Amino acid sequence: MQVCYRHPGRETGVSCSNCGNPICPDCMTTTSVGMRCPDCARDTTQVRTARNLTPDPTLTYGLIGANVLVALAALASGGGLGGAAAGGSLLHALGTVSAGAVADGQWWRILTAGFLHYGLLHLMLNMYALYILGGMLEPTVGRFRFGLIYFVSLLAGSFGALLLSPGASTAGASGAIFGLMGGALVVMRSRGIDPMATGLPMILGLNLVLTFLLAGVLSVGGHLGGLAGGALAAFVLFGLRERLRIPAALPAPLVVALGVAIVAGSIAVSTA
Repeated sequence: MQVCYRHPGRETGVSCSNCGNPICPDCMTTTSVGMRCPDCARDTTQVRTARNLTPDPTLTYGLIGANVLVALAALASGGGLGGAAAGGSLLHALGTVSAGAVADGQWWRILTAGFLHYGLLHLMLNMYALYILGGMLEPTVGRFRFGLIYFVSLLAGSFGALLLSPGASTAGASGAIFGLMGGALVVMRSRGIDPMATGLPMILGLNLVLTFLLAGVLSVGGHLGGLAGGALAAFVLFGLRERLRIPAALPAPLVVALGVAIVAGSIAVSTA
């Protein structure tokens, strides 16, 4: 088997249609006359390389950036890098979610809690998971639907925390992360992919075990709520049409309505 003329370690069966140089997928450029190598492609216009055919997970990067910026703002407003001091910032006082605060009309906490973290380690673990899951899921389902799954998962995580730990001040993107795992499994099944072949069910199972083993540290309600919310949102987006034959434009508004219902449920359980 011949190897790419720019990457000798990569075998390939494709050659440039102009000069005949063997090229790997990263070096292929699609033109009206076939695949061209980068050198020959410089003489053409309006081309797209094989790598560019897959969109970048820009929303994932934006969410990571937003979480990091909030963490820096929390640090600047009196928070610490870990331990009890991590939750002592002004932003934590105003943004973590608890039943008492939501009952007092501070409904924004249902959303803002998902962008606050208790220290550097908490932030790093969640952002690494978001980077991996977002890089896998966002290019597959598209930026808009990925955003719907993420934010419904985040809101559902707050709902779960309010339901099972109403007196605690809960924060973190973990609910959204669990929701992405649940959503990814639903998307795989809807597209005929065996989830077990990806290893994701094992990773999810391990995280669930840790959630219950460290129930005093981790939010059981937040994790379970986020998982359920993400899986349900993904099912509405990708599974409901096949079962009920509904119009293609309907699933997205239904997921938005689901998010509104979750917020209403969070307020209801907080004021009960």
